[in-house]
Amino acid sequence: MRRLLMVRRCCSGPLLLLLGLSVCLFLQTLMGARNRLMSGPRPAADLQNKGRPPQVLMEETQRWISTLEALQRETQVQFWSQKRRRAMVLTGRQLVSDPEVQLYQQVLQEMDYEVQLSRYAETSSFLRPNHGVRRWSLLVCLSSSERSCLRRISFSHLQHYQRVNLLPRVIQAFSDVGEGLCHFYTQLNLTGSELPMMPHACGSTNQNLQTSQAFFGADRHSPDGAPPTALVAIVNVYVLVTSVKPLTSFLHDVSVVMPNQEQLGQPTKLRNFLQQQLGPTVSHHALGQVKKVIGDVLLAALSTNQKEQTHSSCVLCYQLLTFTLLFRGSITPVVVQVETDLTFSSLSRDSFEGQITKDLILEETLRFLHLSAETQLSPETDTQEYGGCRGTLGLCLSVDEFLFMLQFHQQMRTHSAFQLMYPRSSSSSAGPFSVSDLLIQINQYYELQRNLSYITDHTEERTNQEPAVSPSQKVFDHGGPCLDPHLRQIYTTPPLTLTPPFSPWVKDYRAEVTFDTVTVRIRPQPVSAACRVHLDEHRGPGMANYPVGLGNSRISILVTDDSELKPVVMTIYTVHMYRESRPSLPMFGEHVTCGFLQDCGLLVQPGRSCGLQPLIKTLSPLQTCSSGHEPGRWVVPCLSCSDNRTCDWREAAWQPDSCYHPLVDRRLLQDCLMDRKVLFIGDSTNRGMMYFLMERVNSSLEDWGKAHDTLVYRNLNGDRTLVSYSYYPQFWLEKNQRPTFRQALLQLIGRSRPLVNSNRTVLVVGGVQWLNTDHLKTVREVLSSESLGDVLVLVKSLGMGFHLPVDGIRSLNLTEVQDLYRENQNVIATAMHHGYEAIDTFGITMGRYKEFMQGRCACHFHEVEKFWSSRLLDDPTSTTGSTGTSSQSAEVDTVQGVWRRALSYHVRGPVNQVYSEILLSRLCPQTRG
Repeated sequence: MRRLLMVRRCCSGPLLLLLGLSVCLFLQTLMGARNRLMSGPRPAADLQNKGRPPQVLMEETQRWISTLEALQRETQVQFWSQKRRRAMVLTGRQLVSDPEVQLYQQVLQEMDYEVQLSRYAETSSFLRPNHGVRRWSLLVCLSSSERSCLRRISFSHLQHYQRVNLLPRVIQAFSDVGEGLCHFYTQLNLTGSELPMMPHACGSTNQNLQTSQAFFGADRHSPDGAPPTALVAIVNVYVLVTSVKPLTSFLHDVSVVMPNQEQLGQPTKLRNFLQQQLGPTVSHHALGQVKKVIGDVLLAALSTNQKEQTHSSCVLCYQLLTFTLLFRGSITPVVVQVETDLTFSSLSRDSFEGQITKDLILEETLRFLHLSAETQLSPETDTQEYGGCRGTLGLCLSVDEFLFMLQFHQQMRTHSAFQLMYPRSSSSSAGPFSVSDLLIQINQYYELQRNLSYITDHTEERTNQEPAVSPSQKVFDHGGPCLDPHLRQIYTTPPLTLTPPFSPWVKDYRAEVTFDTVTVRIRPQPVSAACRVHLDEHRGPGMANYPVGLGNSRISILVTDDSELKPVVMTIYTVHMYRESRPSLPMFGEHVTCGFLQDCGLLVQPGRSCGLQPLIKTLSPLQTCSSGHEPGRWVVPCLSCSDNRTCDWREAAWQPDSCYHPLVDRRLLQDCLMDRKVLFIGDSTNRGMMYFLMERVNSSLEDWGKAHDTLVYRNLNGDRTLVSYSYYPQFWLEKNQRPTFRQALLQLIGRSRPLVNSNRTVLVVGGVQWLNTDHLKTVREVLSSESLGDVLVLVKSLGMGFHLPVDGIRSLNLTEVQDLYRENQNVIATAMHHGYEAIDTFGITMGRYKEFMQGRCACHFHEVEKFWSSRLLDDPTSTTGSTGTSSQSAEVDTVQGVWRRALSYHVRGPVNQVYSEILLSRLCPQTRG
């Protein structure tokens, strides 16, 4: 036959002659090489042993590879360098914050695509017929928008430069026609024994996986003739199909393996797993069997619907598939499930392994397909057609085949995680030379080139040009120093919308979450497995649940090099979180007053009501409360007590059932605390009450710190009031090194002397959940031994906290929280028995447990914020600590010398304010009424 590849009609005469001669030379060389190689299958690894020097083959093959490259250069049109290409990503039900959506945006933008997002094909303005098909070059349909794409997109009318991540024929072949039966089985009338595949292997609801897992649990024996170390495993492998005719498919080197009786899979390289199980020789044959089995199944599935093969189809479209293989003691697996998407159901969801592995394969797929400008042809030139074949050779490339060949050549010359699976050498026929034969020769050429390069690199000194490393190699190949200290992605549950969108080169991000989002699980993924990730500190976890307090919080992500004895921080990423307050609806007109004791999401008292209830007002006047632990509830104005979204939560207030706590104004508070000493001992919640008292006394707070030792403030209230504080328990120390409660109390008393044995000395003791009745007994003993038995003691009872599943600290379940409530009642009863005042902070925090501030314990209901203020230099109400004025103060008016600008603090938090005000009312009983 006389055939010749024709150039476009717009080409000039000399160029037409040049290309014709080039193609002729290319095909003649190719035919000669093919005739010599067709004497039998010749895998690239075995070419050196077949009697022909590999250098000769390389020289001959190089000539037609060079011709192909010349054709690519001659037909290349610089259309895309002048105008950015557009990629359409149809997200379906997935949110913009979904990691998969963010991945497509990030990678495609790096490839110089203009990325447009839409939900479905029907709602995208760029896919409407009146806008024409030329407005996009890449269409990505995520799983929940797949049906929309198949309905809307006419694949037979796409332009040559347009690409979609779907192959309708592949999807149809592996569709479920009922009970998991594959569509192509019904088309070919197969019985099930013709292929190494279970007939009911299609769809996500088939029972084959359950049967396979039951096989693991059964009393198994090795098959006849199987070695003692027979391979028994379920393996998910990931396949990329880039063409139906000729069938062209690739196998990704990452798989998910469930060996023996393991219930959860592990992502690993398939080659490494087989080598560990079978050794180097047998594993090579096992990998070949995996490729053969999948190739045979694909070939059979796509041999149906022969009529469709004659129609024009999408040249550059592709399809990702998941094949689940079952090894039952043989190196030849059986296909038990095929899904037309990437699935990772066998991986733990909590660890993000599935999403990480999926993103990795998706990114490598995009880069492997070479979605870059140099492999694209102009849409203007693609409207022309190649036509007419002349010459004597047996191969003529159509425009589709030519474009596909250019892409395949680019893929083979680039190092990637994909390896050619089909066509394979053994599939080459003895008939006329085909495009599949050409693909095999290109693949063998580059395999041989890589083999020779490998040998050269191990016998000579390496050059400074290292071969490219695929992302999966960086992720799965451990060891060595951290050379690329960046993150690939930050994974979170629920997905966070980061601002700016994530990029490895951006170090600071902001994210907002709603009021109901109380925890975020975070897993940063480094680019390289040689690097380690730690949250918040050098030895912090690589993945953790974080409680998200109201307002601002921060998560630090440290990328470290742990190859040395002491980790070295290479890069720090920071995520600034902001959690919204409870939504409020301002009251402008008629409203009702509602009350609530506890949240229905956490029933601390199962026998009591939960949620908003109509509040029945009493007509009798209320008396002042006689104690700080009077039972009560929160009250809030609402439009309706049946919907908490109609309430003005800014006006929520604590209301005891039969009395009220009077508010102590500043003047009365100063008089009440004149010449008194108030000693606080407890944790940070106790410290928050202390700073609230200091701010109320002086109307400002100019010294603050997260102290974990002893503090003494001697110059409050015009130097007439002393406040001291001792942190207990010092949980960060080893148990045998921690001061006991008795030691901490004695130290606080010693630092606060001289003290008088009357209510002019006040001791405030308590914290979140460490306080028990034994501590109150110790208080009595110490005060008695120090001749302070008549001082005023106020007990801050237990409080809500540690109720969220947070890594690294204890977490209480519902039963334990209910037990804590009963323990709180015991603490209050014991305090009353000893004649002490008690403030029931547990009852106050119980109903508003979601409104915690910063802190991993979810137990802080206060936060200290700082601001700049102007103040007279001789202001007697200045609140300073034992070390004098804050070092952060700054003089700003040196001419008058009267005013200065100083850093001040404010204790905020409505829940902390409630029980702190109750504390003040119990400190100053003379203000009642």
